[in-house]
Amino acid sequence: MMKTPLITRTGFQKLKDELNQLWYEERPEVTRKVTWAASLGDRSENADYQYNKKRLREIDRRIRYLTRCIENLKVVDYSPEQEGQVFFGAWVEVENDDEEVRRFRIVGYDEIFMDPRYISIDSPMARALLKKGIGDEAIVVTPKGEGYWYINSIEYEKSESI
Repeated sequence: MMKTPLITRTGFQKLKDELNQLWYEERPEVTRKVTWAASLGDRSENADYQYNKKRLREIDRRIRYLTRCIENLKVVDYSPEQEGQVFFGAWVEVENDDEEVRRFRIVGYDEIFMDPRYISIDSPMARALLKKGIGDEAIVVTPKGEGYWYINSIEYEKSESI
């Protein structure tokens, strides 16, 4: 699966906040619990020790992932030149011939789990909509076939820019 390394400023801040929370709050607390449980003696039958040791591994794995992400992602801010066309970070409302209406925001892969209305820049829908304007038709090719969608509105969150 292709992963374009882009992220909105809001998404980037959420990843940094999660990393800080894990590193400065959760990890030290779990480490204290592991140390305490280990001091009780036999670790093989100590459920507190085993559970917290496992949790510590999960936290460390997530910290490594977030650290790599933050280093490799490119933050994309709103630019006035984007107005009227679909680009990264846009909120787009589309409608098909069956009058089915959808509204979503085009974001990076690492953001799509933050909000159910977010779709990846790498998705067929986002790729079909890029650089199109209000009223334009987009042909979305999926495994189920082609779908025809018309753009009703395009909006950007302007408060994200520096």
